[in-house]
Amino acid sequence: MNEQALMRYSRQLLLTNFDVEGQMSLSGKRAVIIGAGGLGNIAATYLVGAGVGSLTLIDDDVVDVSNLPRQVLYTQEDVEQPKVSAAYKQLIARNEHVDIVPINARLSAANIDQYLDGADVILDCCDNFTTRKMVHRWALARQCPLVSGAAIRWEGQLITFRYDQNVTPCYECLYPDLSDQQLSCNTNGIIGPVVGTIGVQQALVAIKLLSGVGQVKHGSLQLFDGLSGDWRTMRLSPDPECPCCGAQNS
Repeated sequence: MNEQALMRYSRQLLLTNFDVEGQMSLSGKRAVIIGAGGLGNIAATYLVGAGVGSLTLIDDDVVDVSNLPRQVLYTQEDVEQPKVSAAYKQLIARNEHVDIVPINARLSAANIDQYLDGADVILDCCDNFTTRKMVHRWALARQCPLVSGAAIRWEGQLITFRYDQNVTPCYECLYPDLSDQQLSCNTNGIIGPVVGTIGVQQALVAIKLLSGVGQVKHGSLQLFDGLSGDWRTMRLSPDPECPCCGAQNS
């Protein structure tokens, strides 16, 4: 690490068990964030600030005025602009030493290998179950850690899947029949700070995974109630009847 990097990350380097080794590990890794909405905005900001080596941000949406209360990377001037382009401008201004790759595209079976290959961790920050299902199946097949977050109304949830572990529940053990309509903020509403709370937690988990520092709860669903401020944790078990991972867990 050069003198400039030592100054930039000096507060992180003071942390117990992190120091230069943890920073070097983080700075040599690649994170992929799927979804440049509220969750992705916050997670990307903290990962870039912490000095992840490479960050790929994937989304095909444009900024809408209704996004502004919770998608804090965007301003009024960004409305109707591609989200990943607007996010890139803000993120690169925060840390030009991170390799930030904006991809203005919808993830699909045709491009998922191209965009996700080489990821050391994937952050699922998207807003539809079709994409979540495709991403988790890709991560499971390639044994890539997946940090999944969601927020709706006053409620948020976080779960980490360590698909590099021998036996672990998968996303479809938790949600075998979830529909995109059930996940929609357009019809259910959302309060911004709940999104921020979950996005921060996703970034924290990703930093621990990439640096090799600290413990990560995996296979446990963490539920946040924004009205009460309470967190609940539910430990999941692999479902032997799961259509995705049941065979390997049986």
